[in-house]
Amino acid sequence: MKYYTKAHEWIEVSGEIVTMGISNHAAAELGDITFVEIPEEDDSFSQSEVISVIESVKAASDIYCPVDGTVSEVNDALEDAPEIINEHAEGNGWICKLTVTPPVDLSDFMNEADYKVFLNN
Repeated sequence: MKYYTKAHEWIEVSGEIVTMGISNHAAAELGDITFVEIPEEDDSFSQSEVISVIESVKAASDIYCPVDGTVSEVNDALEDAPEIINEHAEGNGWICKLTVTPPVDLSDFMNEADYKVFLNN
């Protein structure tokens, strides 16, 4: 199950691993993505710290770490094919996986239904 932030990042939690990326909505708003700065494995981030930068034909956007964690895996495919995010933002376009100390506090996140309501307001 995916959870969303007001800054349009998504997460999926599986035990101590959190996979993160940007939402389909964010990818559509950015337009054609031309570059993704991915974090380094073993780097640690605090919640709300900039973890990535995505550049598109329209703008450059900071991507914020949705949870406190350490990068355990990055999506290397984005280096050569950043457009994967445009095609599959909430699938193969994930940015990185973080190792966290469970349980993750999901109280600051929206489920898919709540996120859709948020987008329509």
